[in-house]
Amino acid sequence: MTKRLTEVAKKAGVSEATVSRVLNGRDGVSEATRTAVLTALDVLGYERPTKLRGERARLVGLVLPELQNPIFPALAEVVTGTLAQRGYTPALCARTIGGVSEMDYVEMLLDHQVSGVIFAGGSYALADARHDHYRRLTDRGLPVVLVNAGVDELGFPRVSTDDAVAVEQAYGHLRSLGHERIGMVLGPEGHVPSRRKLDAMIQVAGWDEGDVECVERSSFSMEGARVAATKLVERGVTGIICASDVLALGTIRAARRLGRSVPADVSVVGFDDSAFMTCTDPPLTTVRQPIETMGQAAVDLLVTQIEGAGVLQDELLFEPELVVRGSTAPAPGR
Repeated sequence: MTKRLTEVAKKAGVSEATVSRVLNGRDGVSEATRTAVLTALDVLGYERPTKLRGERARLVGLVLPELQNPIFPALAEVVTGTLAQRGYTPALCARTIGGVSEMDYVEMLLDHQVSGVIFAGGSYALADARHDHYRRLTDRGLPVVLVNAGVDELGFPRVSTDDAVAVEQAYGHLRSLGHERIGMVLGPEGHVPSRRKLDAMIQVAGWDEGDVECVERSSFSMEGARVAATKLVERGVTGIICASDVLALGTIRAARRLGRSVPADVSVVGFDDSAFMTCTDPPLTTVRQPIETMGQAAVDLLVTQIEGAGVLQDELLFEPELVVRGSTAPAPGR
């Protein structure tokens, strides 16, 4: 008990006596101090006293699929900073292979009486995944915002990059360079953002069923992308649009292992414009997601729900920007 008081007091920046007064429900403590103590208790993983468990903390969960892809730390930086400015304490939950699952994180966040949850890159974006834990949040009436697409029937507010515009920009760029054989490395079959990108490609390129050989699926890893892109390059594809920067880097690796030069023989376009893409060899041409604007919008949507104002269940689409660097060049022979 003494250790707990000491840790909570240090985290909240108050005395142990003040922590004791809050936990025992005594008067003489300001609301701001009381909130700080309860938030510290939640962040440190201690259970609230029974009489305080019915109240939600000013704690907001941010659930990410990983931190290895630089786009997710970038989003986390925006979201956590914006939450702090709005008076909320962020609780970052990043999944790892063989570690805590998204479903387990949801249970932990519910146990800590969070005010709301923001998800990015979760199983909500996979049409064939289990979605029971999201419905638990709906049943609890907990405010939730999803970043980048999601299955429609969940009914949560969404903040997304416009995948159709992203593909139009990438395809138009490669066509302007004279590429006629253009392919795609996308995420898994049920991945909603990848599905949207493919639908957009079918529209903008006028693809038919025979063009399916220009599309390969992959996990969101460089190793998976290398396998997928190898097949495209061997089929004579000279321009490849990827569903993420990580997939684009795996695609460049595949081309080089086949003895091809990037961009002289194969041009590659990524998606995200995550950190360090200016430092790759060659620097990556990519479609930039407006992460700062999207992260702030996600927080605004969540806080509006928390404050009881209600939010339309529509999807906010943000326009991306093509950033041309060194991984694209005129098609061979041009």
